[in-house]
Amino acid sequence: MRGIHRVSRVARPWHDGAMADELQYLALMVGCLIITLPLELVVGARVWRRPRRLALALAPALVAFVAWDLVAIARSQWTFASQYVTGWELPGDLPVEELAFFVVIPICGLLSLEAVRRLLGDTARA
Repeated sequence: MRGIHRVSRVARPWHDGAMADELQYLALMVGCLIITLPLELVVGARVWRRPRRLALALAPALVAFVAWDLVAIARSQWTFASQYVTGWELPGDLPVEELAFFVVIPICGLLSLEAVRRLLGDTARA
């Protein structure tokens, strides 16, 4: 089957009304975006406002690290703890959370970098 698929496993109950463990990885990625969003809105980092530039910045690392993960997964050198991922996997058994990581963390880094550049002005570009 092509595309995202769900790996079957025994369902785990929610813990005391808290978020299930399997959503922690995705929740962390969402949290990173929420924490850095003010850098775009308040400081004016202008990362989200330039989608072509953002895509060009993300593409090389995304391709390299996804390929690296896929090779490591295929060789059984790398695995993911099933209790911390949703079970949704892309072709090659790559969890969607891992792809989210390779997109979200660089965006947060770019937001931070551009916010510092904006706050420091021309001195940050030297």
